[in-house]
Amino acid sequence: MKLASQAGIALALSLIAQNNSQFRDWQDSALSDNPRLAPKQACDALVAQTNYDFSVVSATPVPASADAPEYCHVAGLIQPEIRFTVDLPSAWNGRIYMFGNGGYAGEALDSPGRQAAARRAVARGFVAAQTNTGHDAAAEPLAAFASSPQKVIDYAFRAVHVTAVTAKTLAQVHYGTPPRRAYFDGCSTGGRQGLIAAQRFPDDFDGIVAGAPVLNFSGTMIGYAKDQKALAAAPLTADAIKTVGDAVVAKCDGLDGVKDGVVDDPRRCPFTPSSDIPRCSGDTAAAGCLTTAQLHTVETIYSPVQRGGATFFPGWPVGAESGWIPWFVSANGGRSISSGFGEAFLKDIAFGRPNASYDWLTFDASADLDKIQAGRALLDATNPDLSRFKQRGGKIVSYVGWADPALNPLMTVGYFETVTKTMGSSTADFYRMFMVPGMAHCQGGTGTSTFDAFTPLVRWVEKGTAPDTIPAARVAAGKTVRTRPLCPYPQTAIYQGSGSTDDAASFACGVR
Repeated sequence: MKLASQAGIALALSLIAQNNSQFRDWQDSALSDNPRLAPKQACDALVAQTNYDFSVVSATPVPASADAPEYCHVAGLIQPEIRFTVDLPSAWNGRIYMFGNGGYAGEALDSPGRQAAARRAVARGFVAAQTNTGHDAAAEPLAAFASSPQKVIDYAFRAVHVTAVTAKTLAQVHYGTPPRRAYFDGCSTGGRQGLIAAQRFPDDFDGIVAGAPVLNFSGTMIGYAKDQKALAAAPLTADAIKTVGDAVVAKCDGLDGVKDGVVDDPRRCPFTPSSDIPRCSGDTAAAGCLTTAQLHTVETIYSPVQRGGATFFPGWPVGAESGWIPWFVSANGGRSISSGFGEAFLKDIAFGRPNASYDWLTFDASADLDKIQAGRALLDATNPDLSRFKQRGGKIVSYVGWADPALNPLMTVGYFETVTKTMGSSTADFYRMFMVPGMAHCQGGTGTSTFDAFTPLVRWVEKGTAPDTIPAARVAAGKTVRTRPLCPYPQTAIYQGSGSTDDAASFACGVR
């Protein structure tokens, strides 16, 4: 695969691996009325903080604008190549806000999307911090950085930790007092980063938003290999994918008592490809049907990765078909996103050193899994023992779309259920997960994917008010066309039998 196309895949994922609705509900005097702190020294004096741990490359005052107050923009480097920025507002609320990365990271920290995320936080009085995780995706796209073991470690977990420590140090120096609270907010790779922080570095953050976390990184990539091998043998056209998606909606849409084009919980959908998808006459490919070979491909996607006769990684739940392009199948005849990401992991990281000649589609979970344990230990955020994070008062709000075509939502559900078994009934006292019917990867889809998960987290950490619901909306052409409550798992929004099905007031959280 050419480097240009690799970089394009990496950029595509980093751009959508964000929840741009955070702070949407921040207009809450109980959270925003904290005394504001002014700097104790000039912005440019922060260049003197360069030391053995990190280098401050620049510290520049930024004047107030329409979307942010005056702030000090610090750019720096942590050895060997961890770039970071810290934005310090002229009136600080005492909190740190760090946001995560997408895909294999390496994003330009001055990109419009990342700058907008930082300004949203600064506008509310937060110190905003971010990192590229230790490499430049433009120069080392996808996992090309894996020739350096240190860069792999920095990407896996170190960069977020040391950047958080650095941001706290700079804030304390600038304002003359340590931060009262620190928060992390991320989706996709950012979600994994948040869970890694809770597991490895429980003192880094008081609250974590973990959206659609690629927590079982290795399992996800092995699942990609399973699906791409089937697609290579019997490809799916755009028409075939639409046929599958239409059949799923026809079979499952109304199971929750509401016809809205959304599969509420795909686990309740008794969908069988061989009987519910039209089969092409004479097994000749045509519009509106699938051949036997194509049906096998679909069944493979819905089936789990097996190891030793047991499920190693779950098969894809139904309902995400509208996103199979470009995640499973390219829209333009090139490489799909999952193909690029899976190949990068299995060629460059999994076995401990890059192997350009390795055929990643030959990976066998039964024969090869034991050979990649070192890579799994670095990247996977699957440890269910969150006792240290809980004991120091940390809180986690997690969310994932049931129609996510990038990261299997059953992965997040499985982890949450394992944490609940490990931590017991008190899990809900510090960790809550919200499933979003119809939402794609971090945002978008047919569900109510516009919501603020961050403000409820801060309220939980600082006021002790756990989120029993999160208000969510579906926004089309700039207008809200539907509202629903998001409910803490295992609850879901249940229609009460009267009122508009586009009005959140017609629903209540409960267990079916």
